[in-house]
Amino acid sequence: MADQNEFNPMFGMGAPNEAYARYFIGNSYLNPLTNPAEAGVGLANVTFEPGCRNNWHIHHADKGGGQILICTDGRGWYQEWGKEPQELRPGDVVNIPPEIKHWHGAAKDSCFSHIAVEIPCEGASNEWLEAVEDDAYGLLP
Repeated sequence: MADQNEFNPMFGMGAPNEAYARYFIGNSYLNPLTNPAEAGVGLANVTFEPGCRNNWHIHHADKGGGQILICTDGRGWYQEWGKEPQELRPGDVVNIPPEIKHWHGAAKDSCFSHIAVEIPCEGASNEWLEAVEDDAYGLLP
């Protein structure tokens, strides 16, 4: 990461997010904050390099579920399918109900970190979909 020495997210950079790299454009880093089996809820700090974003995806659940993003560092974006993109800054909180197609990631000119809170549920699965189009992402300020 080019700016790694300058960008120090408050919850740590973590390791390269290799397990999910195929679902991201650009590089991201993952720092697990809890063990879901022990804590009952999964929390992880996710850091995105400038321009990095995940693919459109859906958090499925039979009962409960969804995700909460707590923005901690830098500037990023969140968008639900069919809606306008929402700029994210430290202190912003996004509640993502299950079954909502969405994406999130960094702005073109900023690293970005958020804590991802995985809401406990039954029958959880993630459906990874198409990448966010470069043309649409490129129009974001």
